[in-house]
Amino acid sequence: MASYKKILLCYDGSREGRKALRCGADLALDLKAETHLLSVVDMRSTIAQSAGLLTDVACGRFEETAREILQEGVDWLTERGVRAQGHFAFGHPIDEIANLANELNADLVVVGHRCRTGLSRWWMGAGNTPLLDRVSCSILVACSSAAEEKQQQAAA
Repeated sequence: MASYKKILLCYDGSREGRKALRCGADLALDLKAETHLLSVVDMRSTIAQSAGLLTDVACGRFEETAREILQEGVDWLTERGVRAQGHFAFGHPIDEIANLANELNADLVVVGHRCRTGLSRWWMGAGNTPLLDRVSCSILVACSSAAEEKQQQAAA
């Protein structure tokens, strides 16, 4: 197995993000790797969903929420013995993940993925595929199911 010395974890507070955080924390501890945590606010999709009617107050609230999610992730990692540097970005998640991974010269990027089936997979396409072509490091895709999340909550 490759020796991962610098790991970038991507966290958005979702079930899939929590799975990526758990997997990444385990690896970081086992490998004693330098760890970075990224939270991204994707304003393009937010503005599109609001038909361009977002106020400055609403935009500020999105940023505040994303920064809280980032701090939640950093705190969670710290409680488990992982020291992580938090990073925050505005933009398209794939772009921002690739930019930071390349800037940090990361050895591994850990992202969460929602497993889809049938029409959902066809309609939505392959969300993480463009990331594969934009980084020069390994990518760990952590998939999470609703049943697994329930087990995690029951154990906590």
